[in-house]
Amino acid sequence: MEVYQVRVFLEVARHLSFTEAADALNLTQPAVSAKIKSLESELGVPLFYRLGRKIQLTEVGQFLLEEGVKLIAVENQLLQKIEEIKKGKFGNLRIGTTGAIAHGWLPDILFTYRQTYPRIQTQCQVFQSPEELYRAIVTQQIDLGISDINYDEFAEISTVVIDAVHYGVFVSASHTLASQPWLSLHDLKHYPWVLQPSGSPSRLFFEARLAELGLALAEFDQVETIDTLSLMRTYMERGNYLGFASELEFRSECESGILVSIPLQEFSLPGNIFLLSLKRLSDSLEACVTCTKRRSVEPNPAQKLINLLPQAKPIESSSQFPKPVTTPSASWMRLRSPNFTLRPMAIQRPDRLTLNIGIQNSTIPTVTAGLIIQRLGLLEHFLPQEKRYSNIHYQIQWCDFPTGAPIVEGLATGQLNIGILGDYPLLLSALQSQQSEVCSTRLVSFVAINPDGSCNAVIVPHASRLQQIEDLRGRVIAVPLRSSAHGMVLRSLNAANLLEDVTVASLKHGNAATLFDFEQAADGYAHFAPFHDIACHRGQFRYLTDRTTEPLPAFYGVVVSGDLADHYPDVVVAYLQALAAAQHWYDTTPAAASLISRWTKLEAEIVHRILSGSQQTATSGRFFAEMQIRPDWLSTHVAALSAIPGNESLQGLNLDRWIQSEFMPKLAA
Repeated sequence: MEVYQVRVFLEVARHLSFTEAADALNLTQPAVSAKIKSLESELGVPLFYRLGRKIQLTEVGQFLLEEGVKLIAVENQLLQKIEEIKKGKFGNLRIGTTGAIAHGWLPDILFTYRQTYPRIQTQCQVFQSPEELYRAIVTQQIDLGISDINYDEFAEISTVVIDAVHYGVFVSASHTLASQPWLSLHDLKHYPWVLQPSGSPSRLFFEARLAELGLALAEFDQVETIDTLSLMRTYMERGNYLGFASELEFRSECESGILVSIPLQEFSLPGNIFLLSLKRLSDSLEACVTCTKRRSVEPNPAQKLINLLPQAKPIESSSQFPKPVTTPSASWMRLRSPNFTLRPMAIQRPDRLTLNIGIQNSTIPTVTAGLIIQRLGLLEHFLPQEKRYSNIHYQIQWCDFPTGAPIVEGLATGQLNIGILGDYPLLLSALQSQQSEVCSTRLVSFVAINPDGSCNAVIVPHASRLQQIEDLRGRVIAVPLRSSAHGMVLRSLNAANLLEDVTVASLKHGNAATLFDFEQAADGYAHFAPFHDIACHRGQFRYLTDRTTEPLPAFYGVVVSGDLADHYPDVVVAYLQALAAAQHWYDTTPAAASLISRWTKLEAEIVHRILSGSQQTATSGRFFAEMQIRPDWLSTHVAALSAIPGNESLQGLNLDRWIQSEFMPKLAA
């Protein structure tokens, strides 16, 4: 029996006339008669009594009239719901997630989703372990998964980064550390810690980052493992324990003032939040998007959620955590989320790769290339760990120098793999590389630039009678040899025709407090930022006027050994990624300058004066972060310096061959 046959029967039964039913159905009378005969034949019983031209319902016909209406109503409901599903107005969506995501990130998303699509039924299932979530995805118990653990090791699962989440240490509001703006793991090993169970996302993230930094839980004096967040909170409140968690897990406790969240230096970059789906379903979703664009067909419930994610606004970060960077271009600038795997870890004897990096931590313009990377543990995070690097154990040696001269020497002798150099020593490194048959170098990036070139200066004691550069005739000027300040002095003396009339002495570099105190007194001193700033800021010295020299743009760059660039290019990229992350951290973290002040023991005012986070906020005389290499600036320095006696060999530099800027486009790859 067909539903359409019942429809024809109901029309005949209502009119008790084949002719009138045919008119109502827009059919011919013979066609209606044929439908009724076919239905009666299928049922094996007549539905009408034929009395000449009149008809009456039989007992079965009367029953079908009463019940057939219900069948048509059910059909109408089914067709209506099918149409609603086709238009996306009705459906079901099953979401699986981890606990922190379910309680701290997803509620706002789901609220927006349900307000937008009230007739789509949503179910959210919270899984206690990454494996449970994995099983639910592959067995299609859920349509979509959202996790702070990475599943990209599984070819059957599609993994997409959709947001960021910060991690840090949580303490009771009465804890002695509660007022600290930032903390470091190295200072917290002797405190009692409380952590979530092994296998929980936050615990996995913590242990993965410790492994990157070469640390282990065994190095901490006391670590308690608990089963629930409420018990973890009790440990922090009543026992003064430190707890590690994401910003999502104790949001209400921080908002109510029970707990305080404090950023950790080693976790300054956020982790990722991932959208997970079965790969073949993910491909179907992509096809759905294409179909939707071409035919104006409504997307299915899962696609509606995916389309909503960029517009939906997750709950804002709590306490002191910086707001996460959620732009796609910055997604690589996050801590590596731990990978969930079902494979046993292979035990191999690792190969060792030692990275000796020459930095100048006391030189403020270069802090993003050394001090910040070192303190935040950024290089350990970005170093490659996959494919040919999967069995490499990295040993990082940070070699802090007061000036660039020993870095130039270290690169030339192969003792350093990476060096941070200012303009003049940077060119000297290029010259040595061109003349060497063994240890070549490459310039791969800039670090910071000062377009007006005002960050090298000549200073004299306040009591000095000297007023301008010409007054140095017949006198002694002390400068760190082969430094950017040395290059500036050579250009100034040459422009004033004083090269043969002024004695240039070596300025031994001590700490900031005793910087210009040495046995052989000089009439004037030349130095690079921030050291002349320190001397003048503290009232010991004043600046000597120089009207003879046209200032050149000042810059610092990253120079790497040719061996590292040729054999380990991914390591070079990793260093530049760490540099970019350090610059982003300095630019977006309000406490950055005060932290650098603490680390360098210099006044925060000097740090602010020397280094700006970006060109837009830079003022005259300041460096600002910039990685793009400026070959024209290099050529200008070469032209100016090669005209000075003793520097003629710079004229033969092949800068095109020495500059290797192709590492820069690989940063976000």
